Formats: sequence, C-alpha cells, structure tokens
Amino acid sequence: MTGYGKAVAQLQGKTISIEIKSLNSKQLDLNLRLPTTLRDRESELRSTIAKTLERGKADIILTIDYSGSELPSSINRDLAISYYRELLSIAGELGASGSDLLAIAMKMPDVTRAVREDTGADEWEKIQLALGEALQHFDLFRLQEGELLKSDFSMRVQNIIRLLNEVEPFELSRNTALREKLRQSVAEFIDNNSLDSNRFEQEIIYYLEKLDITEEKIRLKKHCDYFLETMEEDTSNGRKLSFVSQEIGREINTLGSKANDASIQKLVVQMKDELEKIKEQLANIL
Repeated sequence: MTGYGKAVAQLQGKTISIEIKSLNSKQLDLNLRLPTTLRDRESELRSTIAKTLERGKADIILTIDYSGSELPSSINRDLAISYYRELLSIAGELGASGSDLLAIAMKMPDVTRAVREDTGADEWEKIQLALGEALQHFDLFRLQEGELLKSDFSMRVQNIIRLLNEVEPFELSRNTALREKLRQSVAEFIDNNSLDSNRFEQEIIYYLEKLDITEEKIRLKKHCDYFLETMEEDTSNGRKLSFVSQEIGREINTLGSKANDASIQKLVVQMKDELEKIKEQLANIL
C-alpha cells in the first residue's frame, strides 16, 4: 500500500538522509539506492525494511551530504592540469572560448578518485536508528490511510446490507406476480374446471424453489458480517478480505440471476457498484 517516511542521522562531518516511498503492489518489490560506502550493508538493510513493508513497490533512498572539509574523494591534480592544458590548446587552435574548460577537465576520466570510507560501529548504529525512525513514520502514514480505508469499507459493506434488506418487500410481490403469471399461462391451455389443483400447486412450488433467493440472502449477509469482523483483526488481512469480497460478489451475481424482477435487479446493480468500489481499494491494504 502507499506510504511515506523520512528520517535524518547527523554524523561527524556528514548528514545521512533516509527516505521511503511505496506504491500499491501485490508483492514486495524493494528498490534500494545506497551510497558506495554502505553497499556491504545492503542485505541487512533489505531484511530490516522487508519486515515492516511486507507488500508494495517501494523506493528506499539513502543519501550522504558532507558538511566537513574532508570529502570521500581526491583529485588527481597532475592529470587535471594535463587535461586542462590540452583542452586550452585545442580551443586556441579553433579560436573557441575557453571559459568552461576547467569544468570539462574535472569531468574527464580518473581526475577524481573515490576514497574508501568505512562505516564505523557508532555510525552504523545511528544509521539503524534513523532507518527505524523512517520506518515508524512510514508505518504511521499507512495506519492513517488504513483508518480512512476501513471507514470507507465499513460504509460500503453496510450499504450492501441495507440494499439486501430492501429486497424482501419486492421479493414478496415478485412471488405473488409469478404465481399469477403461471396460473394465466396454464389457463391458456387447460380448461379451468379440469385443472388439477394439486398438480398446479406442485408446479408452483417447483418454480418458486428454483427462483428462491433465501439462501443467497443469508450467505450474502454472513459474508458481509465476516468482512466487517476481519477488518477488526490485528493481523494483516488484505488477501483474506479480497477472498471474502469474491464470495460477496458470487452471492450478489446469483441473486441477480435468480431475481426475475426489475426492482430487485436495480438493487443488485447498486450492490455491485458498492462492491466494485471496495475491490478498487483492496490493493491498498496489507
């Protein structure tokens, strides 16, 4: 799910900044950008970060800003001067301006050389503390977003339950209309005086059972209740909620296919709309 966290560690002569950003993803995808001096710590950093993130496409950027007089690189003065003189000579022959030649010379190969800088135990401890702080900020960001999503999910599931309760009045009128329709259809082919009442009632019961939506209503209500209960659990249940939402969808679809009533179909469409909005956001939670 989406999240953001940042922390800064003040060390001797330098400042280390740690920034964590994540987007939605079904799996954990870490993009860790480190300075050269911390490459040997990458595995440990990844392990620490993965425990908190769990899921998401995350960018973790760790940068070092040097504030002291000593920088982790040295300049090959002789080579820089040689490059500069060669460039100056070429510029003179061509009659070109030589104002930027020093800047160009400084970018030539091997002019600057990295100096190996070891991270001491004290520095590494401060970096770990800063990483922990960034992860705490990141986690807090996601918790705040999660509360908003939880509120939205609760509202939409309650809307589905409310729409389900509105089905009952239409269901009663639907059964009455169905019974009358069947009676008229039979009357077109059989003389009313010779109609077998028992056989007719059996046929009515068969068709009513075939179109009965009682079980679907019960299961749909149970799935909605289970969705709400799962959201209250302390563990990460994003995938579980996704599975429950699929079951909710199945019951709504079956309800619609068996409804055989325009008013109930309208309610089913509204239920589907609420469920789709839930599914759109399910990728945002752990």
